[in-house]
Amino acid sequence: MNILIAADSFKGSCSAREVTDTIEYAAKAVIPDVAVTKIPVADGGEGTVDALVAAMNGTKVRVPAHDPLGRAITAEYGLLPDGSAVIETAAASGLTLLKPKERDALRASTFGTGELIRHALEHGVKKIILGLGGSATTDGGAGLAQALGISFLDKTGKELAPGGVHLSELAQISTAGLLTEASECEFVIACDVKNRLCGSSGAAAIFGPQKGATPDQVRILDSALDHYASVLKDQLKCSTAETDGSGAAGGLLCGIIPYFPVTICSGIDLVLDLTNFDEHVKLADLVITGEGRIDSQSALGKVPVGVASRAKKIRNVPVVAIAGAKGEGCEALYKFGIDAIFDTVPGIITLEEAMEHAKENLERTAENVLRIFLAGSQEQLR
Repeated sequence: MNILIAADSFKGSCSAREVTDTIEYAAKAVIPDVAVTKIPVADGGEGTVDALVAAMNGTKVRVPAHDPLGRAITAEYGLLPDGSAVIETAAASGLTLLKPKERDALRASTFGTGELIRHALEHGVKKIILGLGGSATTDGGAGLAQALGISFLDKTGKELAPGGVHLSELAQISTAGLLTEASECEFVIACDVKNRLCGSSGAAAIFGPQKGATPDQVRILDSALDHYASVLKDQLKCSTAETDGSGAAGGLLCGIIPYFPVTICSGIDLVLDLTNFDEHVKLADLVITGEGRIDSQSALGKVPVGVASRAKKIRNVPVVAIAGAKGEGCEALYKFGIDAIFDTVPGIITLEEAMEHAKENLERTAENVLRIFLAGSQEQLR
């Protein structure tokens, strides 16, 4: 029997590798001679570096950088065996780097993400895979571009201060200082968000409040981003703001598309492609996937639905999802190829208890899944 385990992290308790290892341990406890293939995966957001480094035997590179408020930090990116770099926006520009009271949507910058990209370019990387999830910023990617040598100037010729609020002062964009190595690099952007840069469904309106923006600040940022978009269009002949996904990560694509060759793709599909998922599915008798929480929102580019729908396109293999918790509307996911959903919570417990015992609860649940599958398989053979 062959089992393919392709699961995301259970955020706050188990990494994707720990999840796949735990399910493998449970599988071998039930079926000692089972053949297991493990693929730690992610949806292109937070956890993508860990998942791809684990799945592809890559390495991590630690780099001095700056957080969204300009404070010195050390951040990481992944280096894959083919020489590609995997970078998460959240690593240096993430919301998790700030305490709730520190969130400042007006002034938070993606400069730190640009520093990670610059380090990779200066060390010979020719392809960068960039995940856009979890940012604290709404600066239209201007900070990222500044770290790579682009200048954003006001009407006096002075460089703009960090943060989206200052984009309203933008008068000129200069590409003269763009890092030489950047011209030889291609970007692959993992993005499942379709929101465009501006307007009622834009970066500021939809994502600004979770980054600390008040209603008045949302209006200020949206106006600043609209002005920024008009300058990009007038001076660089680039209509990035009209691209689906340009509102992701606070408009970060606007700091990349005008200057570099870019491919935009679904995060989970990208990860599955890189890990040769399709070939592994062809040999599998059962696919087990999962993530920390499964609900109706899991249909929007999340791992379990991505794994299940991809697997069913290749062959009619059973797909079981295991989640730390099941939320409202998870039944709607069956139409995407998931055959059964199990949660790991044994009863009424606190969040802290669930997190503390996440691994043992996952192991117990995975054992039960395998026992049910084994019983069904034996019944078919009678």
